[in-house]
Amino acid sequence: MKLLARGRVLEREVAVMGIVNVTPDSFFAGSRASKVDEAIDRALKMYAAGADIVDIGGESSRPGADPVPVEEEIARVVPVIVELKRKEPELFISVDTYHVETAEASLEAGADIINDITGLRDNRMLELASQYGSAVVIMHMKGSPKTMQDSPYYENVVDEVNSFLLDRVRTAIGKGLDPLSIVLDPGIGFGKRFEDNIELLKSVDIFKASGFPVLIGHSRKSFIGKILDLPPEGRLEGTLAVTAFCYLKGVDILRVHDVEENVRLLKTLKWLK
Repeated sequence: MKLLARGRVLEREVAVMGIVNVTPDSFFAGSRASKVDEAIDRALKMYAAGADIVDIGGESSRPGADPVPVEEEIARVVPVIVELKRKEPELFISVDTYHVETAEASLEAGADIINDITGLRDNRMLELASQYGSAVVIMHMKGSPKTMQDSPYYENVVDEVNSFLLDRVRTAIGKGLDPLSIVLDPGIGFGKRFEDNIELLKSVDIFKASGFPVLIGHSRKSFIGKILDLPPEGRLEGTLAVTAFCYLKGVDILRVHDVEENVRLLKTLKWLK
């Protein structure tokens, strides 16, 4: 995989994206950082453990989550980005937001990637990414975090998600984004039933056929909880199993909470592939 982000190229067989949530209410308590210093420390430890990208979020996107004011989201994420860029300029920093104002403030602070759970439906986000030369993660979500798990339904989840992503890719390129800066994310757990999540994972090849890097965010999510009958705190082994499956399916970026454990798993698998 090659990903162009603000003039730099991230080239990996598989990249690990660590999750840092500067929020009080993200679904996994282990990902929450209540203070800027705590978030910075967590991100630096992830980088030291082998994360290629650190994804900074200031608003929870768990099912049922309420939005936060843009000003608050900016106040949570921008100081973290500024300090990370100062301390580790080689680290690729992603901002997890669907607000144009937050994305712009984050890019000004040094972020390299916009990770937008709404699939960049706001075309101003595409224009912003084109202006700054940032990479983008285009994700599929049905509804909003507040409503996405209110009886989601698909006739054919793979076809519908793939069609949405490819449509957004065409729009993104039309707005001036470099194709080398685009990543696709089918949105595991975002407006999906258990069986939808399983089907999307089994069908990674279809998303890979687009030629764009594919990101999977599966870490400690509820479909793993359903399989294991465990809360988020007990889902590490299930997460690692899905990580292994995704690696063998050729997924390009894995977004995870537990960087060290996932990196060790991937290092081992590379010798066995």
